[in-house]
Amino acid sequence: MPLKFKHAAKAEIPAEQASLYVERDGAWHLDVEGGVEKTKFEELRGAHGELLQQVKDYEQRFAGINPDEVRQLMTEKQRLEEERQLKAGEVEQVIEKRIKTLKADWDRETTALRGERDALNARLATIQIDHGVTAAATKRGLRPTALTDITARARTVFRLVDGLPRAFEADGETLRYGRDGVTPMTLDEWVETQVSDAPHLFESNTGGGASGNGPGGATGGKGAVKNPFRKETWNLTEQMKLLKTDPQLAARLKAAA
Repeated sequence: MPLKFKHAAKAEIPAEQASLYVERDGAWHLDVEGGVEKTKFEELRGAHGELLQQVKDYEQRFAGINPDEVRQLMTEKQRLEEERQLKAGEVEQVIEKRIKTLKADWDRETTALRGERDALNARLATIQIDHGVTAAATKRGLRPTALTDITARARTVFRLVDGLPRAFEADGETLRYGRDGVTPMTLDEWVETQVSDAPHLFESNTGGGASGNGPGGATGGKGAVKNPFRKETWNLTEQMKLLKTDPQLAARLKAAA
């Protein structure tokens, strides 16, 4: 009895063949490398055959036609048409047609250049943000194996604005502010949040300036954030500011208190 490539339910699989199947996309598939379902294979083969036929049809249709010669003939035809129009006094029509042709060429080149510019700007933004977050995270003890993870996270938050990295909320429109609730969040401040949100990306002992649990703060070392929810550093104004600007950090500090 031949093996079926896919079963809708595990109960359909004969007991002696159960180990040969794996669950994927809501069905049980034969665990074989490079295998393709017969119906899918037939669809692909049919599409491939149609494409080959189209290529043959085009080859027959344009057999013996030289594209360069066709372009030369079109250019010559256009020149003769313009000469006829000029002799007939249709100067404005000739000028209008030339302007349309030039505008079409200009629009085509402009679109191409705009696409190249946007691609370069995106690449520049990626490089600048990756470089900045790598430098900031390295100072906080980033694990070498976490470099790809931390930069990928940063790209979802930061983008270049006037040449500088700016952090945005999940909607991509609202600017994200730093600890003071007034100035935009910096890469360093964002990395500080990652030390708490994703500690697995950082070494457990990050040395001077590393994350810690000092008696008055959420982080230890230089630039530590005082915890306004702790008894010894209680500050209602700072609590309200944190709850407004960074509810997640406020919740973590309150829990740590």
